[in-house]
Amino acid sequence: MFVLPRFIGAASRQCLSSTLTRRGRPRLVVSTRTTTIPKASFLSTSSSTRANIQPPHSNNSIPPYMIAMISLPLVGAGYLYVRYQDEVPLTKRQRWIATSTKWETQMGDQEFAKLKRQYKSEILPKDHRASVTVQRVGSRIAQAALEFSQEYNSIGNNNNTFVQPTFTVVRSDQANAFVLPGNHIFVFTGLFQYIQTEDELAAVLGHEMAHTLARHVGEKISSNLLVQLLGSLSLLVDPSGSLLSLIIPSASLLREMPNSRTQEFEADRIGMHLASRACFDPRAAQHFFKKMKQEEEKGKRSRNSRPPEFMSTHPSHDSRIDSMHGWLQETNPIYNREDGTVCRKMREDIAQSRRIAAQRHAARENQHQQQRVLA
Repeated sequence: MFVLPRFIGAASRQCLSSTLTRRGRPRLVVSTRTTTIPKASFLSTSSSTRANIQPPHSNNSIPPYMIAMISLPLVGAGYLYVRYQDEVPLTKRQRWIATSTKWETQMGDQEFAKLKRQYKSEILPKDHRASVTVQRVGSRIAQAALEFSQEYNSIGNNNNTFVQPTFTVVRSDQANAFVLPGNHIFVFTGLFQYIQTEDELAAVLGHEMAHTLARHVGEKISSNLLVQLLGSLSLLVDPSGSLLSLIIPSASLLREMPNSRTQEFEADRIGMHLASRACFDPRAAQHFFKKMKQEEEKGKRSRNSRPPEFMSTHPSHDSRIDSMHGWLQETNPIYNREDGTVCRKMREDIAQSRRIAAQRHAARENQHQQQRVLA
């Protein structure tokens, strides 16, 4: 029995079948009329015909499970990125924070306890003149920070809860101050060689408190998590670790250091706002960094030891001074609000508090001297 090929179209199969039936044996019939023998369907370019001659599964297609393995992590990462977007108060910079304020505070409390044990013998007593001054100025900055936090929380910028700060003064030649999450502020006495006024001290304390308001520590931790995740994924692509050895320094130079400098600028700016709200002169921030720059140029701190700005976590003194000069347009109206009457009265109260503190300090010194004489 003669079997017609499967690729012959239906019309052609009918024509050939009828011819074979009449002739009784297989013969090739050629017709000169185009209407009697339709065009073979296998020459058609329709999509339905082409599908009939393609294999049921193409070797070039991506299996559905591979699409799921790729798309699900991407969708999840996109959701997490959008879900944990946050805005820095005042500057309105968008950033990604995966930590909560509660966790940040708990971490800061633990570190605070460790540092108190570490500096135990060098921590100045609460009634020391330096401690009293830091507490007095810091309490006014804290009140301004509380109002600042409430203002920006009310418009939905930052879901953080302001925590009243602690102030710890450490006897050390190191000119430094820093803050831990939870608003634990440490001030080293070596910094007082650059601080001659309470306005300058307010600039330093406002800067440190601004780091807490802006949640810069949480942002740094979240950024480190992303770098670690990227490094782990790179080991799947390159188990030798060569790619990882490029990712870590690149992330530090291109992401972490620039972002750290941005955070310092933000802390300077927010700190000037806090000082202005507390009726401390915002121009004092410039004066403080000008003295730091002058000491550096005198050689007390070698200029060669300071890396270029693009390789540093902190901006240069010149960059900070120039930026602060521009921010005075924002802070001066706050400082001089209501024609200066608000801050004039408050500064009189500050001066009175300073005189009372000096008298109490003198009385304590006399009492200690008498005790030494009697001993």
